Amino acid sequence: MTTTATADDRDDLSEFGYDQQLHRSLGKFESFAAGFSFVSILTTIFQLFGLGFGFGGPAFFWTWPAVFLGQFFVALCFAELAARYPISGAIYQWSRRVGGEVIGWFGGWFMILAQMVTASAAAIALQVVLPSIWGGFQVIGEDTDLTSPSGAQNAVLLGSVLLVITTIINCLGVKWMSRVNTVGVVCELIGVIAVIGVFFTHAQRGPDVVFDTGTPGEQPGYIWAWIMSGLMAAYVMVGFGSAGELAEETKNPRRVAPRTIRLALSVSALGGGLMLLGALMAAPSLTDGRLASEGLPYVLDSVLSSPWGTVLLIDVCIAITICTLAIQTACSRLMFSMARDERLPASKVLSRVNPHTGTPIWPSVLIGLVCIGILVINVGNSAIFTTLASVCIILIYLAYLTVTAPLLYQRLKGWPAQSNVVDAEGRPLFSLGRLGIPVNILAVGYGALMIVNLSWPRAEIFNPTGEYPILQWAGPISIVAVIVAGALCFPRKRTHPKPVTIGA
Repeated sequence: MTTTATADDRDDLSEFGYDQQLHRSLGKFESFAAGFSFVSILTTIFQLFGLGFGFGGPAFFWTWPAVFLGQFFVALCFAELAARYPISGAIYQWSRRVGGEVIGWFGGWFMILAQMVTASAAAIALQVVLPSIWGGFQVIGEDTDLTSPSGAQNAVLLGSVLLVITTIINCLGVKWMSRVNTVGVVCELIGVIAVIGVFFTHAQRGPDVVFDTGTPGEQPGYIWAWIMSGLMAAYVMVGFGSAGELAEETKNPRRVAPRTIRLALSVSALGGGLMLLGALMAAPSLTDGRLASEGLPYVLDSVLSSPWGTVLLIDVCIAITICTLAIQTACSRLMFSMARDERLPASKVLSRVNPHTGTPIWPSVLIGLVCIGILVINVGNSAIFTTLASVCIILIYLAYLTVTAPLLYQRLKGWPAQSNVVDAEGRPLFSLGRLGIPVNILAVGYGALMIVNLSWPRAEIFNPTGEYPILQWAGPISIVAVIVAGALCFPRKRTHPKPVTIGA
């Protein structure tokens, strides 16, 4: 890697053996928006608040800063790699360059599957909100609950329509995607501030509520709150590395991507933490069971008049839309990056970039079809929704570990060898310096512990209805199945470009 500033990002990319095919038009805010909209606290907290509260009571709040701290260690490692390898397909490219072809393949494999399932799970969230806005959105049956047969089927219908829309937007090009995403992120930020304001101005109890470890009918204590309800925060705070996925479409990505990776996670953590605290303070009751079963919509409906509550719910729908869009976009760039290296079937088609839009269209189409297929499989099987969310997050954490673990090994061997590498503007790249090894150790340890916690065979998580006992083991089974499938699909031949050295 050169130690002087390059005159053009196109030349910067050529150092890795790639041509500039994607349109490079994203600025700082668009890059931030990609990561923030993937996390999408309005979408995920509205969807999963009940999960955390149901298992840990008000004290589950403390799992939020705990998970943020662990993920921030991961984000710091990602930021350092994003500065040195500003290439589409971030997780795949980073894991490949620090761990070799096999680890890189599995990093990309885990992440592609995880992102497709995550996009499906995000689209499902429309069912939590749209029927509350207008009963006409409940097209199938009358029961809107996701765990009911009619609620599950209606969620599949609404989610499929959303995936068709996001696929069309992605096919139109990155400019259209960024415009929609930017407007959506602005709306989501306004919505987050508004929700926090509503909750705090309608508080019925003080912030000391977060020290209450009780749940209706039992006193589980902090251990239960931290281990079980911590899954909610783990489900939410992922995807902050999306800025790296769009590196080849970002201006001066060596400087912009590392900053926006850290910023997207930090802003999401701050906004989400205030939303959780505000909801606990404003909820009409902590013991009637409704907060666990209905989540944040219950609190909003209780403290806000109908017109303004409806406006905020519409804002949540916008957040769900851009979240699904961002996930699909990130996945399409990852698929494009792997296909460009001839690591996937039909690589020639999947790596083709439309010259007019500067977008790899076929990956977006394929991802949209697969996501809809995942939803269709769930028709009539309401128990699968929570299982889906759990499995896709396990795969994301596995993908993260394929980056942080080999990176730690490389650090112990002396990486990075050069400290005077600069970006396109001549400024030093982001670096952890002497903190690199301890931060990396904490990132690996956190990731390994969270994978165990996420995949632990709990009936309450994987088989809440008790109808399908096999689902309780969905975590371990999924890990084994995905690894075996990945080994069978691994391309044996060496492909272009050859792996670069890790010396930089």
